[in-house]
Amino acid sequence: MLIVNRHQLQEIEELDNDLGNMEDLHLERAISKLDQMELAGESLATLTTWKKSYEKAAEAFPEIQRLIEEGADENARYRLVKAHQDIKQAQELLDAISEDIKNSADVFTQLLESNRENQALYDELMKTYREMRKEILAASFDYSSALEEIENRLSAMEEDFAQAKNLSAQGDHVEAKRVLSKIRAALDSLGKQLPEVKKDQHELETVFAEQLSEIADAYKKMRSEKYSFGSLDILLEIKQSNDQIEKSLQDLAKLDLDACEKGMKKVDKEIDTLYKILEKEYRARPFVEENLDKLQNLLAHQQVVSQQLVKKLRHIDESYELTHGELDEARGLEREVHKMDSDYIRSSQKIADGNAVYSEVESTWVRILNRLSEIGQRQQELSEAVDGLYEAEEVAHRSIKEFKQEVSLIYRRLSRHQLPGIPDAFLQMYTLVINEISKTTGELNQIRINMEKISQELVQISDDVDRLKKDAADIVNSADLFELTMQYSNKFLDNEGVVRARKAAMKLYDRDYNYKDALDTIATAVERVDPGSYQRIENAYYQEQKEMLD
Repeated sequence: MLIVNRHQLQEIEELDNDLGNMEDLHLERAISKLDQMELAGESLATLTTWKKSYEKAAEAFPEIQRLIEEGADENARYRLVKAHQDIKQAQELLDAISEDIKNSADVFTQLLESNRENQALYDELMKTYREMRKEILAASFDYSSALEEIENRLSAMEEDFAQAKNLSAQGDHVEAKRVLSKIRAALDSLGKQLPEVKKDQHELETVFAEQLSEIADAYKKMRSEKYSFGSLDILLEIKQSNDQIEKSLQDLAKLDLDACEKGMKKVDKEIDTLYKILEKEYRARPFVEENLDKLQNLLAHQQVVSQQLVKKLRHIDESYELTHGELDEARGLEREVHKMDSDYIRSSQKIADGNAVYSEVESTWVRILNRLSEIGQRQQELSEAVDGLYEAEEVAHRSIKEFKQEVSLIYRRLSRHQLPGIPDAFLQMYTLVINEISKTTGELNQIRINMEKISQELVQISDDVDRLKKDAADIVNSADLFELTMQYSNKFLDNEGVVRARKAAMKLYDRDYNYKDALDTIATAVERVDPGSYQRIENAYYQEQKEMLD
């Protein structure tokens, strides 16, 4: 009971302190001061609402005080249950009114301070307003396009200042603060726009105007100097830009800075384009004038070269087959040069008449110059290619003569060995080579020669002659080595294997003319009875052949 008694005593003290804090707010004094301010409008409505809320809440003060005192008395007498009931009831009443008391205090404080805050804000905004108006009046020329709209906005602010002052005087401080907030927003907005207005007006009325005037003067001067711009009407482009400037100035006059900026970007881009067009034509003219005579001479020279090449190829085509369309290509190049000459003549006439767009002429002439260089190089290649036909024909005749001599020498060399006969394979190859040489000789003797085909055939003949030469050497070497090995085998006539091999080898040699197999047959038999003997015979034979060649 002692513990409960002490705990409840603590609760009673806390309740008494909380109630005392609410009473110490002395909200009646604040209400009295606010009543003396003679509030009006929204401020008065707010005061009335929270005044009623406070008065209703304050009606509970005596009951809460009674419950606290009774609870203290009961607790002192150790009537703990009854004391607990009083404490609980007092706490519930206190909790129910505490929020209203707090909110009422905040509202009354705000209302009491609103007049002072509004006055300070009014003075601050008025100072800013006067400085802004002074700056605008001092530099009115810089804002001339939008000056009327700026003045309208300043006038609207003056009316708002008057309204705020009137509301404060009437006691409606809440509404006065709303109007002051509106003034602040308007001043901030206009303050941000003024530098942009000054900049935009300067660019529109001074920078752009001077640039367009400069472009117009340059254009007229260039036209007097016989510059042409084709279908492009520069003066019309300038007029359209000036029209856009006027439209942007109208947007600026309405302080529609987004629309104004969009139009200015369009004008700036157009001015940049016009400058580039004038500069492009101005820079192109020196090139055209420098290359006027040069290009004429180059075209004249190239036409002569083209005609001569076609004539040369036409003549060569009577004796040689031009298998890669050289004549048609040369004729095509001749036509292309002729067309470029026609283009040059038209450009030159336009220059003389003062109607030439120099940048277009420059582009055309650069293309012609580059193409003339390519054509000249290609025509030289064609000429050199056909020039080689005469030499190739002579080489072909010499090659055929050499092939005939070499084949004849191969056959005579083979015949001198007085072999039993010549192998069929060699005779077939020999006949093939003779026929190839005869066929190519016939083609060389035709009226129109296909040197490409003949060159390919000569390569094939050369390969076949080399093969024939190798086959003949193989036959001779095999026959010679056969004879040497047969002589060596006489030492082994008492060997039945050697005797059989000699008989079989002689059959291959005398009847089949298969000298290689005949050599292999006897060499194998000799090696069996005397290992390494054939290798000695072969080495000695080729060493002797080498010494004879040396």
